[in-house]
Amino acid sequence: MRLVMATFREIGERGLVDMIRRTVLRDGSPDALTDDASVLPRGSGDLVVCMDALTFERHMPKGMTYEQFGWMAAAANVSDLASMGARPTGLLASMNVPVSMDVADICDIMSGIDQCAEFAGTYVVGGDTKPGNGTVAVTAIGSMEGRRPMTRSGARTGDVIAVTGPLGGPAAGFHAVANGIELKESVDCLMEPIPRVEEGIALAESGLVTSCMDLSDGLSTCVNTLCRASRVGAIIEWDLLPMEEGVRVINKALGIPEKDMVMDWGGEYELLFTFDRKDLDAIADTDVQFHIIGLVTEDECMLHRDERYEVIGDGRY
Repeated sequence: MRLVMATFREIGERGLVDMIRRTVLRDGSPDALTDDASVLPRGSGDLVVCMDALTFERHMPKGMTYEQFGWMAAAANVSDLASMGARPTGLLASMNVPVSMDVADICDIMSGIDQCAEFAGTYVVGGDTKPGNGTVAVTAIGSMEGRRPMTRSGARTGDVIAVTGPLGGPAAGFHAVANGIELKESVDCLMEPIPRVEEGIALAESGLVTSCMDLSDGLSTCVNTLCRASRVGAIIEWDLLPMEEGVRVINKALGIPEKDMVMDWGGEYELLFTFDRKDLDAIADTDVQFHIIGLVTEDECMLHRDERYEVIGDGRY
C-alpha cells in the first residue's frame, strides 16, 4: 500500500528512518536499525565486506521502478560476496536523495533492497539518509564459514574459463525498452539481476576454483581484469558463449551486433571462474550450472579474430 503524499523535507530524517524501519522489519529480523551501529554475530571463518553506490542518473534505465533500483543496488554488492564464495550476513544502505522526493518512493527503494536481502538469506541491518542528488550506497557483509575466498589472482596457464549463465540479457533488455520491443526475460535481466549466491558458495566449497569474479562490468572487461590480476592471458571462443535469447531478437530487429551486447555491455551478475581442466568432473559434481568459454594462456597481446577473442593481462606489473 502506498503512503499518503509526503516528502523527505516534510517528515525529516528521524521520521524517514522510522518509516524505513517499518518497511524492512519482518519476522526473524535482528533487533537493529535503532542505533547508529549494529552488532552482528561473527560466524566461523573470515568476514567479507563490500560496498558499491548507484545513482539515479546513471543506473536507473527507462522503465525501472524505485523498488527495482533498490534491488539492483543490493544485488551489485551481494554479487560481489558471491564471487568470493561468502554467505551474506547483513546489508547496510546509505541514501542521498532529493528533499522533494516522495517518501513512498524512498521506501520503495528500501523495500527493493530488503527483498534482495531476503533472497540472499539475510537482512537490512542499518544505514543512513541525507539530502542529495540521488545516490544509494549499499554495504554488504558476509562470512566465508571456513571456505577459502575465491579471488581474481589465481588463474594459471591451461586453466578452463567458465561462466554460470547466459550473457547479453541486460543489453538486449535495455534496447528492448528503448525501442518498445516486448522481451520480458531480457528486461528482467536488466531490471532485476540475480546474484549467484548459492553457486558462489558451492564453487568455493569445492576448493577447486583458481580465480573468480562477477560479470557486472561485462565479459570483455572482466576477463581483462582477471587476466591482469593473475598475470596471464585468455582465449575466449565466441561459439562457446551462452547467449540470452533476446540478443538474437535485438540483433535481427535493430541490427545491433551480438558481440557488442555479449562481450562489451555488462550488467550480468553471472560468475566468471577458472579451474584446472583435470577437475572438470569434480566441478560438475557441485551441481552448479556452467558453460566453458575458453582457456587461460600466456599470450602478451590482445587480438580479435573472426570467431575468437584473445585477451591478456599485463604480467609485467
